[in-house]
Amino acid sequence: MLKGNISGKTALVTGSTSGIGLATARALAQDGANIVINGFGDKNAIEAERAGLEKDFGIKAIYSAADMSKPAEIAEMVATAEKTFGSLDVLVNNAGIQFVANIEDFPPEKWDAIIAINLSSAFHSIRAAMPGMKKRKWGRIINIASAHGLVASPQKVAYVAAKHGLVGLSKVVAIEAANDGVTCNAICPGWVLTPLVQKQIDDMATRDNISSDAARSKLLGEKQPSEQFVTPEQIGKLAVFLCSEGADEMRGAALQIDGGWTSQ
Repeated sequence: MLKGNISGKTALVTGSTSGIGLATARALAQDGANIVINGFGDKNAIEAERAGLEKDFGIKAIYSAADMSKPAEIAEMVATAEKTFGSLDVLVNNAGIQFVANIEDFPPEKWDAIIAINLSSAFHSIRAAMPGMKKRKWGRIINIASAHGLVASPQKVAYVAAKHGLVGLSKVVAIEAANDGVTCNAICPGWVLTPLVQKQIDDMATRDNISSDAARSKLLGEKQPSEQFVTPEQIGKLAVFLCSEGADEMRGAALQIDGGWTSQ
């Protein structure tokens, strides 16, 4: 198998036991990176995915159960990656949660949880990984933001705030590391058919008393001119590109992959 720019390097992808994170981990593994996956889920299913990465791509993969709301566990995960593989070269901050309500009905504990997982965890992981990357004069940090990091939608106050913050965080990190061989960029997907989005479709179908297919079409039609979901695999391939030589001078970019959503 032809390996790419990150062959033999190590990539950590948070929230990677399913969905966008898993697809990104697989894309990076296909390019030759050893992988640290992270997230919650069924223990046997996670082990199957970890073993599958090794079998399918001939790399080494480990699993970290670090809780992304706990800074100490994040720091330990980064340290484990460096100890196991000798370096941590690619960091993909993907972990995310969602809750939907008008601001006056938005529970403060939900706000705190979303900011912790969707934004603060990226700060903590970058803070832990940056010294090693700067020392080695090479690193790629990729933050999975959202179209909601560029524009807003109602009832998503915490998510939109966190994703806007993630885009801003990416810019600051990119500037600070501009002379250290480390790049930092954000990927901003539109609608991706993840469990989070499927729940929104199901809730819309129930609320509006329409079929699931009708709710899906309505969801896409309201935002995404292509009326097609972005796939996790497309996001993974974009992450691989950001690790390539072609992206060496991409620093602090917020890359739209949203079917035209934010071009309107």
